[in-house]
Amino acid sequence: MRQPLTPRVVTTGSLTSHVHCLAGPRGGSGPVFVLLHGIGVSHRYFRRLQILLARHGDTYSIDLPGFGATPRPDRQLSVSDYADVIARTLQKMGVDRAVVIGHSMGAQFATELAVQHPKTVSHVVLLGPVVDSERRTVRQQALALGLDSLRESPLGNAMVLIDYARSGMRWYLTELSVMMSYDIEASLALVAQPVLIIRGSRDAVAPALWCQKLTATAPDGRYLEIPGQPHLVQHGAASSTAAGILALLNG
Repeated sequence: MRQPLTPRVVTTGSLTSHVHCLAGPRGGSGPVFVLLHGIGVSHRYFRRLQILLARHGDTYSIDLPGFGATPRPDRQLSVSDYADVIARTLQKMGVDRAVVIGHSMGAQFATELAVQHPKTVSHVVLLGPVVDSERRTVRQQALALGLDSLRESPLGNAMVLIDYARSGMRWYLTELSVMMSYDIEASLALVAQPVLIIRGSRDAVAPALWCQKLTATAPDGRYLEIPGQPHLVQHGAASSTAAGILALLNG
């Protein structure tokens, strides 16, 4: 099994990201995959999916400013700010166009990147996207996350909790209001690229009706539900998630 390279530290203005890369097959003719984590977490829960996608193309899993081992910014960052950081980071990495995969709040980053920087994005994949418009309060989201944690594997829960501790509660709460207020429906309606929304059938955070509504909102949307999986679908069902992504590219 190939190990990730030492992360590349990329600075854009005063903000720092860590990019964890796995090279694809020799020749570099395949697609490029960019993986964007959710609030409080890091590249680590993409590990299984990244290894599978690297069989088909170069992969870049980004720890965004304030998360993982990156320095904490001195101000709150909007979803638009993160999209700009991602675009500038990819430019510095020499990535012109990519399949962008975002999980949870990372789905917001992926959507905004496709709107702000459409030439950078060939396809959009949203895994367990947030925030359900019928449950747009912190209390409702906290209850959903708590329920979902009862369905996750011990390893999945451990990774999330460790990453929460690394990021720190202060930065989590700083960005929580950003996540809660972002209107992903309005933004997704502007995304011209093919969009695939994937959820686990036991995901308490991103319910089926919400994900189906988002699919219908996207001009070129499609939907995949993976049986038996909770919110961390890319961790618990990496093979099925990768197969869905590759089918999107071939479809």
